[in-house]
Amino acid sequence: MGGTRGFGIDIGGSGIKGCVVDLTAGRLEAERIRIDTPDPASPDLIAGVVKKIVDGFGWTGRVGVTLPAVIKQGVAMTAANIDKSWIGTDARTLFAERLGRTPDEVAVLNDADAAGMAEIRYGWPGDQSGVVVLLTFGTGIGSALFLDGKLVPNTEFGHLEVDGLDAETRAAASVKDEQDLSWEEWARRVSRYIRTLEDLIWPDLIIAGGGVSKKADRWLPLLDVRTRVVPAELRNDAGIVGAAVAAELGAKP
Repeated sequence: MGGTRGFGIDIGGSGIKGCVVDLTAGRLEAERIRIDTPDPASPDLIAGVVKKIVDGFGWTGRVGVTLPAVIKQGVAMTAANIDKSWIGTDARTLFAERLGRTPDEVAVLNDADAAGMAEIRYGWPGDQSGVVVLLTFGTGIGSALFLDGKLVPNTEFGHLEVDGLDAETRAAASVKDEQDLSWEEWARRVSRYIRTLEDLIWPDLIIAGGGVSKKADRWLPLLDVRTRVVPAELRNDAGIVGAAVAAELGAKP
């Protein structure tokens, strides 16, 4: 790896957070900066927050940025829990211009893909074998799919239809809070969702991420699924770490 430090920004529906990352250890070097996602969560307003966070650390190197969107060649093809004006936006060029970087100094990728990259790279070695899915439970449900440690980018398993509804409208962590569901009630919904996913891809392991992974002991034991489900080791910092990794990998030929 060309350097031992990187910088990642993780953009979510409720907050935007970033930090310098120790790329050798796979952890944040300092306390992250978090700023509420602006409303509307438009490209211009979000780019302004990203610049504020990067400038807050005085960081001058490469930057990785995640978005809750399908990303193709730096362009946002969808927009989940952010303003729909992101669709068709060249996010890599936008962030590069706002940060005073060249486009090849900025990496933009799906938020769940970034979190999954961090977990696979820095998690248990056994997490790299077979078909592994990372699911991030937050404002929505993000997903990252790996086959023997290699990413299959831009999966959107959070939008699977389950009982006639978009899965994340029933089983996202935000729904638990909004509907004041007990852990048992929410775990039943998550189980129903995971069973639908299992019937499609038969994973060998599921890694549960997002902020709710910090309370994994409250709900993972309640799941009724056939696949082993483990909490994400990097917890809610995985997106930042994965974004920094993507920026560093982008520096390589």
